[in-house]
Amino acid sequence: MIHKSKLYQKEQHDIITKIINILNLDAENSILLYDIDNDESKKKKIMDLIPDIRKYFTYGSIIGVKEPEKSKRPYLSIIRKITKMKYIMTHCDHRIYKDGQEPIRTIKYIFTIKDT
Repeated sequence: MIHKSKLYQKEQHDIITKIINILNLDAENSILLYDIDNDESKKKKIMDLIPDIRKYFTYGSIIGVKEPEKSKRPYLSIIRKITKMKYIMTHCDHRIYKDGQEPIRTIKYIFTIKDT
């Protein structure tokens, strides 16, 4: 039996590209968790990819695809597990300062393309 990573290489690459495009990374190829959590459109678009992910990926270890109702942030699980095929995803603590408010603590995710 042929593994899905060999059988559906093009489709997997297309889904990874869709996820990166949905995230709309900044000039540093990064995005804030705060921005993802507060953008219902991005979350919905990522969650709408679940049927395709189930078809083209082995998803047993992706809790956001396998059992999204059991995860607090299933979209984040999908982003982490699917993009790691092509990107190294690092994170660091980050603070957002809004006018006159307490700083908002969040995580900044940085995507670096893997060397092939």
